[in-house]
Amino acid sequence: MPGMAAAVALPLCLRTKLPGPWLNQSRTFVDAKVKWVRDPYLDFVVEREKDLFQAISFKNQILSDPSKSLPLSLASILKPHFHLSIPSSKFFQKYPSFFTLFQPSPGLPPRVKLTRRALSLHYEESAAFDSLRKDAVRRLSRLLMIAGGGRLPLRLVEQLRWDFGLPHDFVASLLSDFPDYFHVCEVPNTSDGKPELALEIVSWRKDLAVSELEKRSSSSSDSKRIAFPMSFPRGFDLVKKVKDWVEKWQLLPYISPYENGFHLPPGSDQAEKWTVAVLHELLWLTVSKKTERENLLVLGEWLGFGSRMFKKALVHHPGIFYVSNKIRTQTVVLREAYRKDFLVEKHPLMAMRYRHIHLLNQMPKTLTKPSVSVDHGIRRI
Repeated sequence: MPGMAAAVALPLCLRTKLPGPWLNQSRTFVDAKVKWVRDPYLDFVVEREKDLFQAISFKNQILSDPSKSLPLSLASILKPHFHLSIPSSKFFQKYPSFFTLFQPSPGLPPRVKLTRRALSLHYEESAAFDSLRKDAVRRLSRLLMIAGGGRLPLRLVEQLRWDFGLPHDFVASLLSDFPDYFHVCEVPNTSDGKPELALEIVSWRKDLAVSELEKRSSSSSDSKRIAFPMSFPRGFDLVKKVKDWVEKWQLLPYISPYENGFHLPPGSDQAEKWTVAVLHELLWLTVSKKTERENLLVLGEWLGFGSRMFKKALVHHPGIFYVSNKIRTQTVVLREAYRKDFLVEKHPLMAMRYRHIHLLNQMPKTLTKPSVSVDHGIRRI
């Protein structure tokens, strides 16, 4: 497929050279079912962000209007774009500490705006984005370098924008300020072959092409045997033959996700370890160390893995990845990034998101039935 061909052909990517015996390695994964066991802590990690993306998306839309408010009729149209499952008016009423419903004057349609506290938090978030621009550039550059062709369709970058901590208007506010890093080009769409806009990294940056696991390792060998950190929830126990396979699999050479491993025998254990390395690095690059499973599968298709390789890697390695079924979707969480439900290394943007969650969950002490005020847009509570 186009994504895979680009990955193999791009001279920027390095072809991994393995010792002779590894080149002929075949598939040895045992024929045993790896069970899924619920992890309540990581489920909570996913569940506590319920409605956060929708709230911030509406916040950005509200502030993009010159009046700093939004007609409820327009909010209803935006509902499917923000993956909202309830009517927008009910959503705003659900979070009175964040949104205010008002009527500009009698006879005019109702609108929604932010509360003073939500607006104040937005200004702090904007300042955080400004201070983290270089971090966002490095994060985005690494994502593009993992894509073998050094490019990704803009629609995929937009799909991953939230998880990678990019500003909602990253095309205008970020890309144009870093022409030495990024270039917009055209690539054929994988579904119909028609050209579509893509983001391309201008040049390979060797200093950025080092994975998180490589940074932690003291070895400098090209085929260093880096093992993936693993942990399991209480009550989980691997079948002995699966456990034995995992121990041997961990001893295989570690291939950087920034190197080209498509020459490895398809379906081999070595190919799977490289696939896991790519998944691990992708999740590590996200600010919350998690993303929806569908995002990874769509990205895998473009990168040339196909969805099947990513699916198998997620199923075979529950000690590395956890798949949560909370909030009406499947979310893949990088286990090592959390101790119970706490991020081990909290990105500054996550601190801001947690403050948004705190405000969303606050209820005014004297709150009664939600109402719409016509007194200069101030809600009476």
